[in-house]
Amino acid sequence: MDFSVVTNNFVFLIAQGFLGIGAFTGGTLRLAVPAIVLGFILGTLVGLARLSQSRWLHWPAKVYIEFFRGVPLVMVIFWFWFIIPVLIGKSLPEYSVALTAFVVFEAAYLGEIVRAGIQSIPNTQLEAALSTGLTIVQAYRLIIVPIALRLIIPPATNESLNLLKNSSVALTIGVAELTFQTRQIETYTAKAFEALTAGTLIYLILCLAIAFVMARVERRYAIPGLIAKSSAGIS
Repeated sequence: MDFSVVTNNFVFLIAQGFLGIGAFTGGTLRLAVPAIVLGFILGTLVGLARLSQSRWLHWPAKVYIEFFRGVPLVMVIFWFWFIIPVLIGKSLPEYSVALTAFVVFEAAYLGEIVRAGIQSIPNTQLEAALSTGLTIVQAYRLIIVPIALRLIIPPATNESLNLLKNSSVALTIGVAELTFQTRQIETYTAKAFEALTAGTLIYLILCLAIAFVMARVERRYAIPGLIAKSSAGIS
């Protein structure tokens, strides 16, 4: 074993593969972070629509969630890769296609997490909010949704970690993320074990760090009295 191939290419692996800084558009963090943020925003809207009493909001949201939860991520990426150029008349960069696919795919899962989090809150919370004179929209915006967001930290963290790891699927359309660059090093040096071990350790360290930070956030914002009920409702 010769890990000098890793140290010699460490800057390339971290800067371009991990951070997305360099000549090639990509990077695991550069892809995963905006996908998680935008996916969470879209997922929150989808989750609220799923809870709506209006069938014009409820049923499209339900179909959206069930569809994207029922197909593999790689198929969604390929679908966007081939369909978007047909719809808009021109091709998009690999990074833009991957980001769009990840956001749309992730929103379906996060939408279900948000829905379950809201439904896990006792009805007395909503009744108390309405009794103060708030409208139903104000009650959800000021009381219910903020509480739900605190309750869904564990499942949302797990889903974010899954997206971070699944970002490696973007290499199928040539996005230069961490796994792609690891394979590049392997190809040019013929040191598969060393290159793949380095990539694995980077993923592992990052995921453990995020899990540690989010565990502390969860403890800080835990809501006594609602934890047991929320855990049962979200699982």
